[in-house]
Amino acid sequence: MTALAKKDAAPLVDVPTVPSFREATRLWAKIGLLSFGGPAGQIALMHKELVEERRWIGEERFLHALNYCMLLPGPEAQQLAVYIGWLLHRTAGGLVAGSLFVLPGALVMLGLSSFYMLYNDAPVVEALFFGVKAAVLAVVVEAVIRIGKRALKNRAMIVIAVAAFLAIYVARVPFPLIVLAAGLIGWIGNRFAPRLFSGSAHGKGSVADIKGVVDLMFERGELGHTVPTRWHAARTIAIWLPLWLGPVALVALLAGPGSVWAQVGGFFSLMAVVTFGGAYAVLAYVAQAAVTSFGWLSPGQMVDGLGLAETTPGPLILVLQFVGFAAAYRHAGAINPLLAGSLGSALTLWATFVPCFFWIFLGAPYIEQLRQNKALAAALGAITAAVVGVIMNLALWFGLHVVFGKVASVGWGVEVPVLSSLGWRAALLSAAAMVAMFRLKLGMLPTLAGSALAGLALQAL
Repeated sequence: MTALAKKDAAPLVDVPTVPSFREATRLWAKIGLLSFGGPAGQIALMHKELVEERRWIGEERFLHALNYCMLLPGPEAQQLAVYIGWLLHRTAGGLVAGSLFVLPGALVMLGLSSFYMLYNDAPVVEALFFGVKAAVLAVVVEAVIRIGKRALKNRAMIVIAVAAFLAIYVARVPFPLIVLAAGLIGWIGNRFAPRLFSGSAHGKGSVADIKGVVDLMFERGELGHTVPTRWHAARTIAIWLPLWLGPVALVALLAGPGSVWAQVGGFFSLMAVVTFGGAYAVLAYVAQAAVTSFGWLSPGQMVDGLGLAETTPGPLILVLQFVGFAAAYRHAGAINPLLAGSLGSALTLWATFVPCFFWIFLGAPYIEQLRQNKALAAALGAITAAVVGVIMNLALWFGLHVVFGKVASVGWGVEVPVLSSLGWRAALLSAAAMVAMFRLKLGMLPTLAGSALAGLALQAL
């Protein structure tokens, strides 16, 4: 056979091969170690590794899975990893993908939480975190702008965002009710004004026509586990609901209903049900409850916890792990504080992330049958618009407690700054951090590091 004949016989299209379980495990471990930058960066990393480079899943199906995860409570990036892992290698693949996405960051956060609780009163550590707080404020403001550009596509979405901000800041409407109302508005609005409410929050863009491994496996009929059976929902609920709530109930029973363990387990189990819109959206609600209702930590410590979460790989919602650690550490009783904090951290992780597997394993087979559902996309768009308003509330809350030393209530629970308590150092660092992120495009991690060092220099002066 001539060289020309061999060339003609070669396939024109490179068909991706099905990855082995071991190969997939190595990739999920890599993603877990490199998933910095919050949900946007994590989703971009998965898109690069899974869609562009390896073609394990096609662009259209990737976005379909992401849209479903955006509708769920909890961290959408981790749930997306579970979803794709489940598509490729069934339940075992979803468990490995979701666990490796969280574990590296959780171990780092445990070490940072321990260090913070032991040494945060030291002048050097206090100065470093002073700078980190200023950078965190810039990060949250950047999140408002980034999500706002994507979600506020028309006046209807802007109205939803403003209404959500006023509802949570002025009227103190619970966050779950805001999400539910926004979803209903989008669902109904799609029927009466589809031009205002149609489309995904992520934007369609130019959807690639190249098929991935998962798409080809569907065509060959090799993904039977994606078709829901008659008993799928009942069996999944019977397995995962006791697995999720059983340890939480057992801890509450052993420690007593009024113990910090019962509070942590119950509160974060509730958060696992209502944390729509990602970590930024729920942080305002968590901060108010953890600081005001339970007294687990101060506003400054809450901001410090977010700064720690921003510097670790994995979901940003790992900040809840810091809150659980702080709660148990400060209310350890007869237990060693570090041991108590570690147990509180583990309980928080369990209550936060086990439900993520539950939502995916329960709903993914059904959602695979609902491709191109416009009503779901409209509900998602309205929810994302409402999330912009909720994050605006979070940015305002952080700004008040970072830049000003005191705040005053003027009725209806509305807080305003006491102008005489303005901290010029904090204001200067926050402005510099915003310039670094918005004008110089330095990125989150360099901005955090630079602000920490600048805080150390200012405190020294």
